Amino acid sequence: MRARRLVAVATVAVGLVALSGCRAEPGIAAYVGDHRITDDRVAAVLKDARDKNPKPTASPTPSSTPAEQPTPPEPQLPGAVQVASVLVLSEVCEQISDEKNYQPRSQVAPEQVAEGLGLTVGTGYVREVAQLYTCLSGVPSEPVAPTQQELAAVIAVGREAGLIPATTTDEAAASQLDGDQLRGALAARRSLVEAAKGYDVTVNPRYRPLEFPVLSFPNNVAAVSVPLGELGSEAVTDISTPEPASSSAAPEAEGTAS
Repeated sequence: MRARRLVAVATVAVGLVALSGCRAEPGIAAYVGDHRITDDRVAAVLKDARDKNPKPTASPTPSSTPAEQPTPPEPQLPGAVQVASVLVLSEVCEQISDEKNYQPRSQVAPEQVAEGLGLTVGTGYVREVAQLYTCLSGVPSEPVAPTQQELAAVIAVGREAGLIPATTTDEAAASQLDGDQLRGALAARRSLVEAAKGYDVTVNPRYRPLEFPVLSFPNNVAAVSVPLGELGSEAVTDISTPEPASSSAAPEAEGTAS
């Protein structure tokens, strides 16, 4: 049995380093340079998502009992950390794009994001994510070969999630997983983390770690993601959003944006 394929969840990912103890005003979720992202803004996005995406309830029909009536799937409502991640990384992407004159290579429609998340198109969070994907599509990166450590980490995630069978050797799994998707995600992470080091990004501890997958296995299992870390550590952060895919194929390019 083959290892399950990876799903490219965005064209690129953006990285940043979090500073600790530098700035801490009440009511501020994060800083990106001089730009402040407030707790109120995070809370407003969360409330909007809840208000526009109530939990579904089954409505019995005359020909069926309530027990027989299927219940629609619940929407994938974001949490505070997810919202903060999108808002922070959107600001970083915009600043990098303005500085480097990057132009989006594709426009990601809210309809695409809404379908993937199971949310209504009019949800503010959907709009924020679509804008972020569009921005990220303009950030260039050249694919790079993964290190043995990076490959081992991806394989370990796949095994823990039950997506790489025990009968598949590490060597076989590595040969299936090492492709354009993985190399592109790693390149984006490395290049944009380096590019973003000059930004003074501070995140309120209650939103840490801001973590978002750059690349995912099916079932939204993050294969490559980087948590927000302290200045001078190895940890930095990247962002994108998973999208479902078929379950048993070798890694191949598959992105959310087209």
